[in-house]
Amino acid sequence: MRNYSVRWVLIILSVILVNACAKDELDVLEISETDTDDFETVAQDSLTARRQNDRNNNLNPSEETVQLIVDWNDLWLVLDRYTNGLRPNTTARALGYIHLAGYETAVADMDGYGSTENQLQGFNLDQDERADNVDRNLALNTCYALVLDHFMFSVSNNAKAGIATLEDELEEELSEDLTQEEIENSIAWGTLVAETVIAYSQTDTEAESQQLDPNPASYVAPVGEGLWAASEGESAWFPYWNRVRTFVIGPDQTSSTPPPFAHNTNRNSGYYEQMEEVEISATTARLSDNEDLWISEFWSDDVEGLMMSPPGRQFSIANQLIEQEDLDYEQALELLLKLGFAMNDAAVSAWDDKYTYNTERPSRFILEYINDDFQTNLARFISSPNPAFPAYPSGHATFAAVASGVFIDIFGGDAINFTDRTHAGRSEFDGTPRSFNSFSEMAEENGYSRIPLGVHIQADSDEGARLGYEISAAVNNFSLSPNF
Repeated sequence: MRNYSVRWVLIILSVILVNACAKDELDVLEISETDTDDFETVAQDSLTARRQNDRNNNLNPSEETVQLIVDWNDLWLVLDRYTNGLRPNTTARALGYIHLAGYETAVADMDGYGSTENQLQGFNLDQDERADNVDRNLALNTCYALVLDHFMFSVSNNAKAGIATLEDELEEELSEDLTQEEIENSIAWGTLVAETVIAYSQTDTEAESQQLDPNPASYVAPVGEGLWAASEGESAWFPYWNRVRTFVIGPDQTSSTPPPFAHNTNRNSGYYEQMEEVEISATTARLSDNEDLWISEFWSDDVEGLMMSPPGRQFSIANQLIEQEDLDYEQALELLLKLGFAMNDAAVSAWDDKYTYNTERPSRFILEYINDDFQTNLARFISSPNPAFPAYPSGHATFAAVASGVFIDIFGGDAINFTDRTHAGRSEFDGTPRSFNSFSEMAEENGYSRIPLGVHIQADSDEGARLGYEISAAVNNFSLSPNF
């Protein structure tokens, strides 16, 4: 694949975003008008070099499509870092619809694949409306720009300028050898698919209302020993997310395992022992700056403005795998579609269980019964020591396991020689790349990371992993056959 890609533009964009911040570095960041002009200049220079490199390497149309998909995902990951109030639930939902749109835009060209229209109730897209002379890449470019702009609604307008910049530069490049009719039909098809998917998403009125009001005043958390309580100045995030539409499997179809331990202050109880494990692990990690601290920071993905969201992290991994394993565009679009469905459905099911069991975060128990000076290793990044929702099951573990299950299915097995470079070069925390021999190993470490971070006990992560793999099994069985 080509050496000069829009990826370099996006890396520069992220640097510009950081440098443009005049407030605390963890706030949502904005790009000034001057910075945007600089970005557009860099974009033009980079794309010119990329076009020359394409000519030298004679990329075939499939490889061009893969690179376009990767480029748009790279931009999404930059935007995801700077979202405000979306994560992780609305981010997971956005990924499902964005990659439904990408898949449907190209599926007519994909041998052995069919539209999802007949499997998604209420989704009506007539593939026969696609003209015969549509250019797949130009249509995808148009579609991605529209759905990213719509679903990443809480990103500042200055940051979202990167969408228009990438769309315009790629449109100019992709249109070079097309007739005016081909250009118009390609843009029209990409627009139609995007608008159809957006309209379909808006029929999910629960999600549409909840993403605008993630902390509803109507929710009153139950009070009692061992139950979750919001930190001072916070309120519950997404307590009704179990009502949101799923693509494949919902809370009424997944199994739900109650927590294995009840609140217990007896030092010999399993509950106390798991809480004590968190206190020792988190405190030791911070004081000794050991590998556990590296692991906890490497997988955190909790902090707006600093890191991408937990569902987004799995798409960063997917983007790297697409290139490492040299997927063709059909495989790449299948992977992203199923991963998007998996993230959405995992968020709905996990949050259903979170607010069913309402279990406390470890720090509440530890401060009262073990160590009154305890602090999580998330505390240095954000004012609140914990995510603002109940602990069981762990969302991170659920997202990691459901992604692992999808990866295992797409790549034909668990074994993989993979180094995650998502946070390479970061100085605000330890993002040094980590290497893995299997997808399940990577998912297990992601789930474990929440213990030395100080925000989950092992039981939370165990249940998240179980639930995630259960959901991935359903997603993997979702048929994309043209004969369904």
